[in-house]
Amino acid sequence: MALDPNIVSFLTGETRYAVLATINNDGSIQQSVMWFDVEGDTIVMNTKRGRFKDRNMLRDPRVSLCFEDSYRYVTLKGRAELIDDPELGQSGMLKMATKYLGAEEAARQMDEMYSKQERVVIRVTVDSVDAHGL
Repeated sequence: MALDPNIVSFLTGETRYAVLATINNDGSIQQSVMWFDVEGDTIVMNTKRGRFKDRNMLRDPRVSLCFEDSYRYVTLKGRAELIDDPELGQSGMLKMATKYLGAEEAARQMDEMYSKQERVVIRVTVDSVDAHGL
């Protein structure tokens, strides 16, 4: 699904965080606050291999994302694809860390923490959009 330019502007105009909802084994919801990027009509995130969200999306790729700014918000529903490529996982993490932390702090955290982790790229293809206040 193509994202409306107003939605893309809302998602990329300021630093925002996504709340990613995945489905646990027992059917309950697991939520995580996430860094994200927008590439075309796809939402891109990154996680450490083995976390609940990672295991949930491997079992059931259906996800929901919420991005808020007080009463203005966007929720997206879609399907996640996990890309298990070590180089892409690390380069994607560096890109996210730089966006959210700045180059110097991103480099420090990559060296101290993220480079030692198995990172997975999450690409969410959007099936539906619900926007309020935009």
